[in-house]
Amino acid sequence: MPEDPRVLIRDPEPGDEAAWRHLWSGYVAFYEASVPEAVTAQTWARILDPDSPVFATLARLDGTVLGFTVSVLHPSTWTSAPSCYLEDLFVAPQARGRGVGRALLDDLVSRAKQNGWSRLYWHTKATNETARRLYDRYTQADGFVRYRLSFPA
Repeated sequence: MPEDPRVLIRDPEPGDEAAWRHLWSGYVAFYEASVPEAVTAQTWARILDPDSPVFATLARLDGTVLGFTVSVLHPSTWTSAPSCYLEDLFVAPQARGRGVGRALLDDLVSRAKQNGWSRLYWHTKATNETARRLYDRYTQADGFVRYRLSFPA
């Protein structure tokens, strides 16, 4: 399917919560994960808090929210400018292949350049070939391997 030039990217507003939560549940299910309701509510609250380093963008097409990003802006030990970690990117299955993911990434790249961020980075599962085809259009995987320890809250 060709990219749709009508895809609009914008910051979330309080009234977008239901649409974001619907996509969020699809994202969590895609990764076969479980996120407690309290964490989901806290994530949404952080997204709306202008003092939080967590921020999001929404992709809309014909008035419907079809995708989102959630990112964290943080200091870096390797540069004096902040880095942006794109923690979550999701596009509704019915909207894939229409340029929604690309529009979300293009928006973050533009924000990075406009705001003087030192880098924008993300990761995905090695088996997520659909996402990797999009990501490879921006940059090649850097060869780092992720390690993660989890601790009960």
